[in-house]
Amino acid sequence: MSRPTEPCTVWRYAAEGGMQPPVTDAVAAEEPLEIRVAGRSVSVAMRTPGHDEALAAGFLVGEGLIHDRADIVHVRPCDLSQGASVDVLVAPHVAIDFESLTRHVFASSSCGVCGSATIESVCRRWPRLSGGPDVAASTLLTLPLRLREGQAAFDRTGGIHAAGLFDASGRPLAIREDVGRHNAVDKLVGMALLGSLLPLDRHVLMVSGRISFEIVQKALAAGIRVVAAVSAPSSLAVDLATETGITLVGFLREARFNVYSHPHRIRA
Repeated sequence: MSRPTEPCTVWRYAAEGGMQPPVTDAVAAEEPLEIRVAGRSVSVAMRTPGHDEALAAGFLVGEGLIHDRADIVHVRPCDLSQGASVDVLVAPHVAIDFESLTRHVFASSSCGVCGSATIESVCRRWPRLSGGPDVAASTLLTLPLRLREGQAAFDRTGGIHAAGLFDASGRPLAIREDVGRHNAVDKLVGMALLGSLLPLDRHVLMVSGRISFEIVQKALAAGIRVVAAVSAPSSLAVDLATETGITLVGFLREARFNVYSHPHRIRA
């Protein structure tokens, strides 16, 4: 069975008391997951084990290759002697461009992508979002605590990210944890796809940590109109949200927040 945490031995030190005897603690589990499409390897994600089928499906949504439940025949773990692997069998009507997929056309913010060219590519792949939820500012202010209440693995490790889907009233649909923020979002999007819930045009995505370009891209692919985080967005995330019609909220904590794009969805 997959475990989000692993036991470890730690020696704690404090200025008063010095080094203490070793004790057993927990750290966030991190293991590779190979994602396959029709038996062909397309990606290896360093993730926290759990919800692997949803992670694989969400990854393919973010890559723009699948859009709803009818695009997938099944998602199954592979029987490998070493490591973990998930194989996605897509429906006959889905055409997979393996060359572009294995190149990862859109990289994360740590990979030095070209801002304007990358945004133009994303905008050609997905339509600009309009409409969407009308969210009260007071509801937004409740989301950090509600996300935190669902972070069981963080309680044990202090070192794992979370992403949550909430409706416009602040009710959580699901919360997922992972060592990678992007993986946590993929697990949510994949869960929604496998449950035939896409597009998520009436929901708010809340993430721990900062908002990168890739987080906004994944929200766009899932039809999410409002993205919020306890920390800051990157400049490219703001640019993409502005261009694609997403309301971007940062520094959502301590009874305040900043809105970086499309504030019309937030009701005072």
